[in-house]
Amino acid sequence: MQLLHPARTATAHPRTILNTARRKALRLAAVAAVATAAAAAAPAALAEYPERPIQLVLSFPPAGATDVLARAVGQRLSQQLQQPVVVENRPGAGGAIGLAYAAKAAPDGYTLYLAAVSNAAIAAATYSSQPADLARDFVPIAGIGNVPHILVVPATLPVKTVPDLVRYLQGAPGRYNFASQGNGTLSHLESELFRLRTGVDVVHVPYKGSSFALPDLMAGRSAMMFDSIPAALPHVKSGKLRLLAVASERRVGSLPEAPTMAEAGIRDFGVNNLFGLVAPKGTPPAVVQKLAAATRAALAMPDLVQSLEAQGVQLQFTPSDAFARMIGEEMRTWSKVAQAAKVRID
Repeated sequence: MQLLHPARTATAHPRTILNTARRKALRLAAVAAVATAAAAAAPAALAEYPERPIQLVLSFPPAGATDVLARAVGQRLSQQLQQPVVVENRPGAGGAIGLAYAAKAAPDGYTLYLAAVSNAAIAAATYSSQPADLARDFVPIAGIGNVPHILVVPATLPVKTVPDLVRYLQGAPGRYNFASQGNGTLSHLESELFRLRTGVDVVHVPYKGSSFALPDLMAGRSAMMFDSIPAALPHVKSGKLRLLAVASERRVGSLPEAPTMAEAGIRDFGVNNLFGLVAPKGTPPAVVQKLAAATRAALAMPDLVQSLEAQGVQLQFTPSDAFARMIGEEMRTWSKVAQAAKVRID
C-alpha cells in the first residue's frame, strides 16, 4: 500500500530573506537621496547666479543717452549682483545689430539687453525686415525710466522758439535738413512727426548715433535735431546749440524753462523715450526675478537718481508684466506714425 505524504513547500533560508530586504531598503534609500539632492540643487543653483560677469548689450555708440544710462545703471547692478556688468556697444541699422546680437545669446542671464523701447518700436514699424523682435524674442525684466528728447538747433540759426523754426523752414521748402541718430530711430521719427504736424519740408540726414550727428549740427550743416538730453545738453550749455523745447508730454525737472512741444504750439506731439532691461527668450523665470529685484534696488540708490535726473533722465522702476504692456503700446503708437509719415526703410 502506497503511503501518501503532503506536498512540501520550499522555505527560503532566513539569511536570503534578510539580504533581499536589505537590498530593497538600500535601493529605496538611494532613490530618496537622489530626490533630496535634486530638490536642494535648484535653489542652490539659483543662489549661485550670477557666477561670472554679465554682458549688457545696447544698440548705440558711446556717449549717447543709452550709453550713459547703461553705464550708470550697470554699475549699480554690479553692486547688487556682486559681479561685473560689462557694457557692449553694438550700434547700426537703427538698433537692429545690437538687438539681433542679444536675441541670439544664450538664455542664461549672462547677456542682457538695454532696450530703447520707443526706438525698437519705430524700427519694427519702419524696416521692411528685422532680424529680431523686442516683443517676441525677449522676456521683459523691468522698465527703468524715460529719457526725454529735446529739440535743438545750431546757435547760429536765427530762431529762438519753435514757431520761429517753423516759419524759417517754411520760407525755404526742401533747402534745409534735419539730423537724426539713424534711420528708424526715435530721433528720426520725432522729426517726421514734426513734419506731419507743421507741414515743413526738410530733408533727413541719418547718422550712426548722436556723437556723429552733433558735430555737423553745431557746424550748421543741419538745421535741427531731436536728441537725448545727456548727449545734447552739454553743447547747449557751451553755447553751440540752442534748446527750443522738450519732446515729452511733461516738462523735465532739470530744464524747468524749456516748454513742451505742445506748449510751444505743436498739437498732438508728446513723445516719451522709454527704456528697460530684457533678456533672451527662454531665460529662467527665477533668474529674471533675481535681475528684477536687483534692478529695483539699483534704481532706488539716491546717488544714481540724483546724477541721472540732473541729466534729464527720469528713473522709474516698472515690473515685468507692466513693462511688457508698455512695449506693446509703443509698438502700436509708432506703427501709426510710420504709416502716416510713409516711412519705410529697405
